[in-house]
Amino acid sequence: MKVRPPRAWTTALHCLLVSGLLVEAFEPVSTSLLLGTGAAAVLGRKLYHYLYETCDKNWLSFNATGLKNDLNTKLYGQHVAAEVIIKAVTGFMNNKNPKKPLVLSLHGWTGTGKNFVSQIIAENIYEKGMTSSFVHLFTATAHFPHEAHTDTYKTQLQEWIRGNVSICPRSMFIFDEMDKMHPGLIDSIKPYLDFYDNLNGVSYRQAIFIFLSNAGGENIVQVALDFWREAREREEIQLKDLETALSLSVFNNKNSGFWHTSLIDKNLVDFFVPFLPLEYKHIIQCGLAEMVSKGHAPDKEVVETMARDLNYFPKEERVFSMQGCKVIPSRLDFYI
Repeated sequence: MKVRPPRAWTTALHCLLVSGLLVEAFEPVSTSLLLGTGAAAVLGRKLYHYLYETCDKNWLSFNATGLKNDLNTKLYGQHVAAEVIIKAVTGFMNNKNPKKPLVLSLHGWTGTGKNFVSQIIAENIYEKGMTSSFVHLFTATAHFPHEAHTDTYKTQLQEWIRGNVSICPRSMFIFDEMDKMHPGLIDSIKPYLDFYDNLNGVSYRQAIFIFLSNAGGENIVQVALDFWREAREREEIQLKDLETALSLSVFNNKNSGFWHTSLIDKNLVDFFVPFLPLEYKHIIQCGLAEMVSKGHAPDKEVVETMARDLNYFPKEERVFSMQGCKVIPSRLDFYI
């Protein structure tokens, strides 16, 4: 983790750096020596890259070990998703000449960890994580609310992606609530996800696109239920048990955001990543971790009391949580 100077320093240095020189930051003799050798401009550039986020190794550095550790220790009940994402992201980031951008589509019911995984990926690539200026989050209901404006949204989205990839080829674009996306909108970015060397001088091959959706959740739940009813271990579920049915259900669902999209038809989505419904034991794990994050000592009795009060299905057996871990931060406050 980099140690940053106080904000007052960065403000003052920014003013000095605008001209590329640090004239008043040094004594006259030192300044003249630096200017004589051209070192001031070099130092100015180095300080600028240190203080302000730029698209280089100072601010973008993939941590493969960190990604694997975070997914294996902080993400509960998602062995399929963790394995797929570790391999997909690590392989892509280690490829110096990818043929296309990395495109992941994460599916599952709310509270199963899709947004959390996006955050983990960002934190292990960008120094500033989700707050990086190179990470762009779109939420369907907030950014594309009106179906009548779909054509305008298409143009704006294309310009936003083109402009930001021009600035930083290693940009990340996250699309949340894909199941609320107006049909046809996501097709507007199809050229940027395809196998092109460049489009109008811009290469998109190093970019990452992540789609988050509740669509297909019913198919995932059904597979998990079938395994449970057959007394098979949850960990036996593999990607092959879910991916084909998941992609077909999303493609044929008018409310998925992917309805008859060319992204699926042209095989531009690299992985459809299923997120399984969470069981009681996973809710306990989430609750204990949340207690620690709130600064409390983990108290299993408190967490179990909270977990028992949540809703589960099937109604009689109470196997899977209906809300997942999403409600735990607010619910836990009531029990502490």
